[in-house]
Amino acid sequence: MNKAKKVLTLIFSTLWLANSPLLLAQTTTLVNPILMGFYPDPSIVRAGDDYYLVNSTFSYFPGIPVFHSKDLKNWKQIGNVIDRPEQMDFMGERLTRGLFAPAISFYKGTFYVTCTDIDHDGNFVATAKDPAGPWSNPVKVPQVRGIDPSIYFDESTDKAYILYNSDAPDHKPLYPGHRTIRMYEFDYKNMKVVGEEKQLVNGGVDLSKKPVWIEAPHIMKRNDWYYLYAAEGGTSVNHSEVVFRSKDVWGPYVPYENNPILTQKGLPEDRKDPVTSAGHAQFVEGPDGKTYAIFLAVRPYEGDYYNTGRETFIAPVVWKDEWPIINPDSKEIKYAYTADFKEVKQKDALPQSGNFSYTIAFDKALDPSLLFMRTLDKSWYSLSKKEGLTLKLKPETIMEMGNPAFIGKRQQHLYSTAETELNFTPNNANEKAGLVILQDEGHFYFVSKTLEDGKPVLQLLKSVPREKRMEVLAQVPLTSNAGKVGIRIASAGDSYRFSYATNGKDWQVLKDNVDGKFLSTKAAGGFIGCLYGLYATSSGEASGNTASFKYLKYSGDDPMFK
Repeated sequence: MNKAKKVLTLIFSTLWLANSPLLLAQTTTLVNPILMGFYPDPSIVRAGDDYYLVNSTFSYFPGIPVFHSKDLKNWKQIGNVIDRPEQMDFMGERLTRGLFAPAISFYKGTFYVTCTDIDHDGNFVATAKDPAGPWSNPVKVPQVRGIDPSIYFDESTDKAYILYNSDAPDHKPLYPGHRTIRMYEFDYKNMKVVGEEKQLVNGGVDLSKKPVWIEAPHIMKRNDWYYLYAAEGGTSVNHSEVVFRSKDVWGPYVPYENNPILTQKGLPEDRKDPVTSAGHAQFVEGPDGKTYAIFLAVRPYEGDYYNTGRETFIAPVVWKDEWPIINPDSKEIKYAYTADFKEVKQKDALPQSGNFSYTIAFDKALDPSLLFMRTLDKSWYSLSKKEGLTLKLKPETIMEMGNPAFIGKRQQHLYSTAETELNFTPNNANEKAGLVILQDEGHFYFVSKTLEDGKPVLQLLKSVPREKRMEVLAQVPLTSNAGKVGIRIASAGDSYRFSYATNGKDWQVLKDNVDGKFLSTKAAGGFIGCLYGLYATSSGEASGNTASFKYLKYSGDDPMFK
């Protein structure tokens, strides 16, 4: 009897231990993109058990969002590096100019972000003790002439280096797109370069093959090897990531014989739910001690057409013969990877991956993900629990290069819906307010409440590129000038539908099957993605009028996540 009890006790103990949370293998499914929508040029750093990630914002303000994560999956925006007009503004610049390709580093308790203001300030470094901010005013580094700077800290020597994309040798390119990777030693205590600039890479992996646009360089050290890795091929369908290594931080750097270590070039164009244009990667050690790559890629709905901009992706990295290989099991980037560490969700964070929906209520401070054009001017907007977001109508329009009364949120899905409730009484035909879906100054659709022949109407307006004017695609009369109107814009890959409701529930189609390719990056050019925007303008004339928006609802439902 005692023997039977012992056997049963052993069996039950074994079963309990096998199912104990302490012994169960904890896994996390990493869903791509980890940051959906217009979040290009990612850079990541690990500080203890925390991860911080930044992206390009070009001429939108605030600039360079800072995200925090514990698990590389769940990300919460905690601030922005450029969030004060005295740090920098982008007035007079096209939306696709401004800030190119930031890189974030952490060393001895200080965070460093280096970036390029492409048209004015050039390369700069900003610092913070807390990545949520405040960040310092940018310190210019005028000797660094190029783009995509990053700082490498060598803990073994307590020295820092700043490396970047620059001109061809002697400013004499052998072919279009011929660039180099160069480096200075960086005195991080005094925030300046020291010594002489040195060229590390000429052209790319093989100069004889005329490689183009070697850029976004990073250095990491592993097992006495210094690895220099960078993007090559340009940030479109020929994009890739390549790697070199050396025993000395100054080189010479020898390319990996099996480069590129990441690309989607050459895959079948008719594959389902394709991911393209992958590159601009950075390595980071995951919670499981393994290496992961964070990089940009895009999700086109057809060919090279996409409206969501370049997004942030993740993939595992394996080391073979002391070389890193991204996404080793297949060339095709996957929408999900399983990792052997626990998931840590972020409190009060807007969702960033997969299918999701949320509502932004404008009764408190603005969410840090919302974007203005070029600078921040708090004088023309206000928040209240009763009215929501109130915008003063400004003479500036989104077709110009100023600071219009516009606040935008990224389109994060191919199939998405944005909705708001507008309370606005126009006084004349120049006064317009409503919801816009915008790619840039010359490519947008605007659902606007205004007056036509003195009577209230709702119009769907389309921008006419390079002419700073709009044409009417559809128009409906409204029964009352006063009162509220619901506005909804829905994307479906290459088409958009525009709807309205005068009673808050019975939605009517203003116009369906509107050309979405017009809003693509390919059609517009540049490097940005679409935003849904709340917008009010008096079209060049002074106005004391206001428009209020009660909320902004967003939802996305892409087929690859079902």
